[in-house]
Amino acid sequence: MVVISSRQNPIVARYRAAAHGETDGVLLLDGAHLVDDALAAGVRIREAAVITTADEDDQLRSLIAALEATRVDVVVVTTAVMSALSPVRSSSPIVALADRPEAGSAAIYAGAAALVVIAIAVQDPGNLGAIVRVAEAGGATGVVAAGACADPFGWKALRGSMGSALRLPIAVVEDAGSAIDAARQAGCRIVATMPRDGQSLFDVRLVAPSAVLIGGEGHGLPRALLEAADARVTIPMAETVESLNAAVTAALLVYEARRQRTTSQQ
Repeated sequence: MVVISSRQNPIVARYRAAAHGETDGVLLLDGAHLVDDALAAGVRIREAAVITTADEDDQLRSLIAALEATRVDVVVVTTAVMSALSPVRSSSPIVALADRPEAGSAAIYAGAAALVVIAIAVQDPGNLGAIVRVAEAGGATGVVAAGACADPFGWKALRGSMGSALRLPIAVVEDAGSAIDAARQAGCRIVATMPRDGQSLFDVRLVAPSAVLIGGEGHGLPRALLEAADARVTIPMAETVESLNAAVTAALLVYEARRQRTTSQQ
């Protein structure tokens, strides 16, 4: 097998474009975990690159065999080239380009008791990825990235989600108002989070279909969205603490909904 050793090879431009979000419909999978999750989720992988020492690792050998079994073109690259393909500081031994998953409202609001997290202007991709991860873990039916949100399929957010973004229905909506309107039309109660002066998390009912609004870092949710919500919820915390991280807030709401729904079925 030919080893690619030049950073001027066209493969470098393709991976860098995907890392920068410059290629429509294409996402960058960085690392064995994400590549393996993409295969398991049935995501179409277009191509992959592995480092020259990949044959020394049993996991990588197995992963390469699985890729080749699905007719994915796998190329071998030197350490220098891999450092150009992988955007992380300590480059991964395998990277791949894949089709971006698409999910419509029907998938996100599926079932009799939808639980959707609508992240509004969460600009840190790591935070957004963590929100997606906890949404899947806690049994939410989907996530909507609305307004000036980071890209949930950008490489940083994908790593933060630990593969959840490849399985959980996710939609990207430019206008937060449109995202909330869609949730209402699907029969969801709109629950907005705020750091102070809302109902306690432990007093808000989340058994019915619900869309939980999580505001971005710094300013949180706009006042207009807070006022238009069906319920405004605050997580009890010490007076000295100004607010919680967006992903932590999402985790507490999702798991409180899970607790209430599990209890109501007993």
